[in-house]
Amino acid sequence: MSGYAFDWVDAFTDRAFGGNGCVVVHGAQDLPVRDRLALVRETSLSECAYLVGSDVADFGARYYLADREILMAGHPTIATVASLLNRGMVVLQDGKANFTLEVGAGVLPIAVTAQGECFRITMTQPAPVFGECCDPAEIAGIYGLQADDIIGPPQVVSTGTPFCITVLRDKGALRRAVLDVDNFRAFVARYGAVYPGVLEPFLVTLGGETAKGDSFSRLLLAPPHRAEDPFTGSATGCMGAYLWHHGLIETPEFVAEQGHWMGRPGHGYVEVLGPRDAISGVNVGGSGVVLMQGMLRP
Repeated sequence: MSGYAFDWVDAFTDRAFGGNGCVVVHGAQDLPVRDRLALVRETSLSECAYLVGSDVADFGARYYLADREILMAGHPTIATVASLLNRGMVVLQDGKANFTLEVGAGVLPIAVTAQGECFRITMTQPAPVFGECCDPAEIAGIYGLQADDIIGPPQVVSTGTPFCITVLRDKGALRRAVLDVDNFRAFVARYGAVYPGVLEPFLVTLGGETAKGDSFSRLLLAPPHRAEDPFTGSATGCMGAYLWHHGLIETPEFVAEQGHWMGRPGHGYVEVLGPRDAISGVNVGGSGVVLMQGMLRP
Protein backbone atom coordinates (compact mmCIF):
# COMPACT_ATOMS: atom_id res chain seq x y z
CA MET A 1 0.00 0.00 0.00
CA SER A 2 1.42 3.37 -0.98
CA GLY A 3 1.53 6.34 1.34
CA TYR A 4 3.51 9.33 2.55
CA ALA A 5 6.46 9.10 4.92
CA PHE A 6 6.20 11.44 7.89
CA ASP A 7 8.10 12.53 10.99
CA TRP A 8 6.49 13.84 14.17
CA VAL A 9 8.88 16.51 15.45
CA ASP A 10 8.91 18.49 18.68
CA ALA A 11 10.22 21.94 17.76
CA PHE A 12 11.92 24.66 19.82
CA THR A 13 13.13 22.07 22.30
CA ASP A 14 16.10 19.77 22.75
CA ARG A 15 14.10 17.00 24.43
CA ALA A 16 11.11 14.86 23.57
CA PHE A 17 7.66 16.06 24.69
CA GLY A 18 8.77 19.68 24.93
CA GLY A 19 8.15 22.68 22.70
CA ASN A 20 5.56 22.45 19.94
CA GLY A 21 4.83 19.29 17.98
CA CYS A 22 4.45 19.20 14.20
CA VAL A 23 3.96 16.36 11.72
CA VAL A 24 6.15 16.78 8.62
CA VAL A 25 4.87 14.86 5.58
CA HIS A 26 7.33 14.12 2.75
CA GLY A 27 6.56 14.07 -0.97
CA ALA A 28 3.18 15.67 -0.32
CA GLN A 29 2.76 17.71 -3.51
CA ASP A 30 -0.17 15.55 -4.68
CA LEU A 31 -1.79 15.22 -1.25
CA PRO A 32 -5.16 17.04 -1.48
CA VAL A 33 -5.70 20.08 0.71
CA ARG A 34 -8.68 18.41 2.36
CA ASP A 35 -6.37 15.65 3.60
CA ARG A 36 -3.75 18.15 4.75
CA LEU A 37 -6.37 19.89 6.87
CA ALA A 38 -7.80 16.59 8.09
CA LEU A 39 -4.39 15.48 9.36
CA VAL A 40 -4.07 18.62 11.50
CA ARG A 41 -7.45 17.89 13.05
CA GLU A 42 -6.58 14.19 13.48
CA THR A 43 -3.37 14.99 15.36
CA SER A 44 -4.82 17.88 17.40
CA LEU A 45 -1.62 19.80 16.65
CA SER A 46 -1.48 23.50 15.86
CA GLU A 47 -0.08 22.93 12.36
CA CYS A 48 1.29 20.26 10.05
CA ALA A 49 3.96 20.73 7.38
CA TYR A 50 4.01 19.25 3.86
CA LEU A 51 7.14 19.05 1.70
CA VAL A 52 6.14 19.89 -1.88
CA GLY A 53 9.34 20.77 -3.75
CA SER A 54 10.33 24.17 -5.12
CA ASP A 55 11.55 25.79 -8.33
CA VAL A 56 13.13 28.74 -6.52
CA ALA A 57 14.64 27.23 -3.35
CA ASP A 58 16.44 24.10 -2.21
CA PHE A 59 13.27 22.76 -0.57
CA GLY A 60 9.62 23.73 -0.53
CA ALA A 61 7.01 23.32 2.20
CA ARG A 62 3.47 24.40 2.91
CA TYR A 63 1.93 24.77 6.36
CA TYR A 64 -1.68 24.22 7.40
CA LEU A 65 -3.80 24.99 10.44
CA ALA A 66 -6.91 22.95 11.18
CA ASP A 67 -9.00 25.10 8.85
CA ARG A 68 -6.67 26.84 6.36
CA GLU A 69 -3.17 27.32 5.04
CA ILE A 70 -0.80 29.59 6.95
CA LEU A 71 1.79 31.23 4.74
CA MET A 72 4.60 31.45 7.32
CA ALA A 73 4.98 29.61 10.58
CA GLY A 74 7.98 29.22 12.85
CA HIS A 75 7.71 25.89 14.58
CA PRO A 76 6.78 24.00 11.37
CA THR A 77 9.92 25.50 9.79
CA ILE A 78 12.10 24.21 12.63
CA ALA A 79 10.30 20.85 12.44
CA THR A 80 10.69 20.62 8.65
CA VAL A 81 14.42 21.25 8.82
CA ALA A 82 14.84 18.81 11.73
CA SER A 83 13.07 16.17 9.61
CA LEU A 84 15.32 16.89 6.60
CA LEU A 85 18.38 16.56 8.82
CA ASN A 86 17.14 13.34 10.41
CA ARG A 87 16.59 11.75 6.98
CA GLY A 88 19.99 12.83 5.67
CA MET A 89 18.50 15.22 3.11
CA VAL A 90 20.70 18.07 4.37
CA VAL A 91 24.42 17.38 4.71
CA LEU A 92 26.56 19.44 7.08
CA GLN A 93 30.11 20.46 6.26
CA ASP A 94 32.32 21.29 9.24
CA GLY A 95 29.21 21.12 11.38
CA LYS A 96 27.27 23.72 9.36
CA ALA A 97 24.79 24.00 6.49
CA ASN A 98 23.09 26.89 4.73
CA PHE A 99 20.20 26.51 2.29
CA THR A 100 16.80 27.95 1.37
CA LEU A 101 13.24 26.85 2.09
CA GLU A 102 10.27 28.17 0.12
CA VAL A 103 7.10 28.55 2.18
CA GLY A 104 3.82 30.21 1.27
CA ALA A 105 5.14 33.66 2.20
CA GLY A 106 8.35 33.35 0.17
CA VAL A 107 11.88 32.02 0.50
CA LEU A 108 13.49 31.70 3.95
CA PRO A 109 17.27 31.48 4.40
CA ILE A 110 18.07 28.60 6.76
CA ALA A 111 21.28 28.07 8.75
CA VAL A 112 22.11 24.91 10.70
CA THR A 113 24.89 24.49 13.25
CA ALA A 114 25.70 21.24 15.04
CA GLN A 115 25.77 21.57 18.82
CA GLY A 116 26.73 18.22 20.31
CA GLU A 117 23.92 15.79 19.57
CA CYS A 118 21.54 18.61 18.68
CA PHE A 119 21.28 21.12 15.85
CA ARG A 120 20.64 24.87 16.14
CA ILE A 121 18.26 25.62 13.26
CA THR A 122 17.87 29.30 12.41
CA MET A 123 15.43 30.87 9.97
CA THR A 124 15.75 34.46 8.79
CA GLN A 125 12.26 35.96 8.80
CA PRO A 126 11.58 38.97 6.53
CA ALA A 127 11.86 42.59 7.56
CA PRO A 128 8.91 43.45 9.80
CA VAL A 129 5.91 45.38 8.59
CA PHE A 130 4.55 47.52 11.41
CA GLY A 131 0.81 48.01 11.12
CA GLU A 132 -1.95 49.65 13.08
CA CYS A 133 -1.80 50.20 16.83
CA CYS A 134 -4.82 48.76 18.62
CA ASP A 135 -6.83 50.07 21.55
CA PRO A 136 -5.42 48.53 24.77
CA ALA A 137 -8.92 48.34 26.22
CA GLU A 138 -10.13 46.32 23.21
CA ILE A 139 -7.24 43.87 23.48
CA ALA A 140 -7.62 43.60 27.25
CA GLY A 141 -11.32 42.81 26.79
CA ILE A 142 -10.44 39.74 24.71
CA TYR A 143 -8.73 38.23 27.77
CA GLY A 144 -10.67 39.50 30.77
CA LEU A 145 -7.89 41.95 31.63
CA GLN A 146 -7.73 45.67 32.31
CA ALA A 147 -6.24 48.22 29.91
CA ASP A 148 -3.57 49.13 32.48
CA ASP A 149 -2.35 45.51 32.42
CA ILE A 150 -0.88 46.38 29.00
CA ILE A 151 2.38 48.31 28.56
CA GLY A 152 2.54 50.49 25.47
CA PRO A 153 0.34 50.24 22.40
CA PRO A 154 -0.57 46.77 21.10
CA GLN A 155 0.47 46.74 17.46
CA VAL A 156 -0.02 44.50 14.44
CA VAL A 157 3.42 43.33 13.27
CA SER A 158 4.24 40.88 10.51
CA THR A 159 7.45 39.07 9.62
CA GLY A 160 5.47 36.84 7.26
CA THR A 161 2.34 36.31 9.37
CA PRO A 162 0.70 39.22 11.23
CA PHE A 163 0.15 39.13 15.00
CA CYS A 164 -0.95 41.84 17.41
CA ILE A 165 2.00 42.08 19.78
CA THR A 166 0.74 42.92 23.27
CA VAL A 167 3.18 43.45 26.14
CA LEU A 168 1.69 42.79 29.59
CA ARG A 169 2.86 44.39 32.81
CA ASP A 170 3.72 41.15 34.62
CA LYS A 171 3.22 37.39 34.71
CA GLY A 172 0.25 37.79 37.02
CA ALA A 173 -1.67 39.43 34.16
CA LEU A 174 -0.39 36.78 31.77
CA ARG A 175 -1.70 33.99 34.03
CA ARG A 176 -5.10 35.69 34.37
CA ALA A 177 -5.64 35.88 30.61
CA VAL A 178 -8.61 33.79 29.44
CA LEU A 179 -9.79 34.00 25.84
CA ASP A 180 -13.26 35.42 25.20
CA VAL A 181 -14.05 33.82 21.84
CA ASP A 182 -16.74 36.31 20.85
CA ASN A 183 -14.51 39.30 21.55
CA PHE A 184 -11.65 37.63 19.74
CA ARG A 185 -13.74 36.96 16.65
CA ALA A 186 -14.89 40.58 16.64
CA PHE A 187 -11.20 41.60 16.70
CA VAL A 188 -10.40 39.34 13.74
CA ALA A 189 -13.41 40.63 11.82
CA ARG A 190 -12.26 44.20 12.37
CA TYR A 191 -8.57 43.81 11.53
CA GLY A 192 -8.66 40.82 9.19
CA ALA A 193 -9.95 42.88 6.28
CA VAL A 194 -6.96 45.24 6.60
CA TYR A 195 -4.37 42.60 7.50
CA PRO A 196 -5.32 39.33 5.76
CA GLY A 197 -4.34 36.33 7.82
CA VAL A 198 -4.07 38.28 11.09
CA LEU A 199 -3.88 35.87 13.98
CA GLU A 200 -4.40 36.12 17.71
CA PRO A 201 -2.80 38.80 19.89
CA PHE A 202 0.52 37.47 21.15
CA LEU A 203 0.76 38.14 24.89
CA VAL A 204 4.29 38.92 26.04
CA THR A 205 6.03 39.63 29.34
CA LEU A 206 9.62 40.76 29.81
CA GLY A 207 11.69 38.29 31.83
CA GLY A 208 11.80 34.57 31.20
CA GLU A 209 10.20 31.72 33.09
CA THR A 210 13.71 30.34 33.70
CA ALA A 211 17.01 32.07 34.37
CA LYS A 212 18.00 31.56 30.73
CA GLY A 213 14.99 33.41 29.31
CA ASP A 214 14.47 37.08 28.57
CA SER A 215 10.78 36.97 27.59
CA PHE A 216 7.81 34.73 28.23
CA SER A 217 4.69 34.55 26.08
CA ARG A 218 1.31 32.91 25.52
CA LEU A 219 -0.86 32.47 22.44
CA LEU A 220 -4.46 31.52 23.29
CA LEU A 221 -6.44 30.00 20.43
CA ALA A 222 -10.10 29.77 19.44
CA PRO A 223 -11.88 26.69 18.05
CA PRO A 224 -11.33 24.67 15.88
CA HIS A 225 -7.74 25.00 17.12
CA ARG A 226 -6.26 23.74 20.37
CA ALA A 227 -6.75 26.06 23.34
CA GLU A 228 -3.14 27.28 23.51
CA ASP A 229 -0.02 27.09 21.39
CA PRO A 230 3.08 25.70 23.14
CA PHE A 231 5.59 27.77 21.12
CA THR A 232 4.90 30.19 18.29
CA GLY A 233 7.98 30.89 16.18
CA SER A 234 6.41 33.30 13.70
CA ALA A 235 4.92 35.43 16.48
CA THR A 236 8.26 35.32 18.29
CA GLY A 237 9.87 37.00 15.26
CA CYS A 238 7.18 39.70 15.29
CA MET A 239 7.68 40.14 19.04
CA GLY A 240 11.44 40.54 18.67
CA ALA A 241 10.96 43.25 16.06
CA TYR A 242 8.40 45.05 18.24
CA LEU A 243 10.52 44.96 21.41
CA TRP A 244 13.64 46.20 19.62
CA HIS A 245 11.80 48.87 17.60
CA HIS A 246 10.04 50.28 20.68
CA GLY A 247 13.14 50.23 22.89
CA LEU A 248 11.83 47.62 25.32
CA ILE A 249 15.00 45.50 25.13
CA GLU A 250 18.58 46.74 25.44
CA THR A 251 20.18 44.34 22.96
CA PRO A 252 18.81 42.79 19.75
CA GLU A 253 19.66 39.24 20.85
CA PHE A 254 17.62 37.43 23.48
CA VAL A 255 16.09 34.11 24.49
CA ALA A 256 12.30 33.76 24.17
CA GLU A 257 10.43 31.21 26.29
CA GLN A 258 6.91 29.82 25.94
CA GLY A 259 4.91 26.73 26.91
CA HIS A 260 6.29 26.12 30.38
CA TRP A 261 2.90 26.51 32.07
CA MET A 262 1.54 23.85 29.71
CA GLY A 263 4.24 21.35 30.67
CA ARG A 264 5.85 21.79 27.23
CA PRO A 265 8.76 24.18 27.81
CA GLY A 266 10.15 25.73 24.66
CA HIS A 267 12.85 28.28 23.93
CA GLY A 268 13.95 30.18 20.87
CA TYR A 269 17.01 32.27 20.11
CA VAL A 270 16.14 35.65 18.61
CA GLU A 271 18.39 38.15 16.85
CA VAL A 272 16.84 41.29 15.38
CA LEU A 273 18.87 42.49 12.39
CA GLY A 274 19.53 46.19 11.84
CA PRO A 275 18.94 49.38 13.85
CA ARG A 276 15.71 50.01 15.76
CA ASP A 277 14.29 52.26 13.02
CA ALA A 278 15.39 50.14 10.03
CA ILE A 279 15.09 46.45 10.90
CA SER A 280 16.07 44.26 7.95
CA GLY A 281 14.96 40.87 9.28
CA VAL A 282 14.74 38.67 12.35
CA ASN A 283 16.65 35.46 13.02
CA VAL A 284 14.66 32.95 15.04
CA GLY A 285 16.38 29.71 15.98
CA GLY A 286 15.85 26.55 17.97
CA SER A 287 16.26 22.81 18.03
CA GLY A 288 13.96 19.97 17.01
CA VAL A 289 13.58 16.38 18.18
CA VAL A 290 12.11 13.65 15.95
CA LEU A 291 9.68 11.84 18.23
CA MET A 292 7.97 9.41 15.83
CA GLN A 293 8.15 8.23 12.23
CA GLY A 294 5.61 6.45 10.09
CA MET A 295 3.50 6.28 6.93
CA LEU A 296 0.42 8.38 6.27
CA ARG A 297 -2.21 6.45 4.25
CA PRO A 298 -5.23 8.71 3.74
